[in-house]
Amino acid sequence: MKNFQKALRVTIAMMIICGIIFPLFITVVGQVFFHKQANGSIVTVGGKEVGSELLGQNFTDPRFFRGRVSSVNYNTYTKEDTKPGKDGKAAYSGVSSGSQNLAPSNKALKERVQKDINDFLKLHPGVKKEDIPTDLLTSSGSGLDPDISPQAAEIQIPAVSKATGIDQNRLRQIVKKYTKGDTSVSLGEPRVNVLKVNLEIASILNK
Repeated sequence: MKNFQKALRVTIAMMIICGIIFPLFITVVGQVFFHKQANGSIVTVGGKEVGSELLGQNFTDPRFFRGRVSSVNYNTYTKEDTKPGKDGKAAYSGVSSGSQNLAPSNKALKERVQKDINDFLKLHPGVKKEDIPTDLLTSSGSGLDPDISPQAAEIQIPAVSKATGIDQNRLRQIVKKYTKGDTSVSLGEPRVNVLKVNLEIASILNK
């Protein structure tokens, strides 16, 4: 009985410490010192939430830079998108992540990559097939990567400049502004946040 009482006291104490005190402490620290990160690194423009720094979006407008390929629809949704349509299905398919995990020999993967190559070459005349950066044709493990390599951004600059009328040098400055991950100061390869770059382009176009 004495051992049972000791075990019960230890169990209750650990439940209080690990189940209440510790989670509450972490929540308070996160909200006070890392409020933005703890709430999803949401980007707000004009009081409206337009996305997260940590999640990619599917940009198809030629005036904007394109991100990486995704096997899931990771765009932002409105409440209207969650309502079923005539077919009984909603545009919003729920939170999802992950890649298709297809082997290099998979026919569907080869067809998708070839289609992406053809589409890219149409939008970027003068670019050679072998010069297209790999990250523009492949998806990340999560399928939600918000970044592209500096090379992937650089190769898109002429087309974006033509579509927007923004000088190429100015676009390079914007890309450089949102490039992070220099291995001399942090871990990881240099990477460009597509959402931030496109938001600055949008702000210029809306002036």
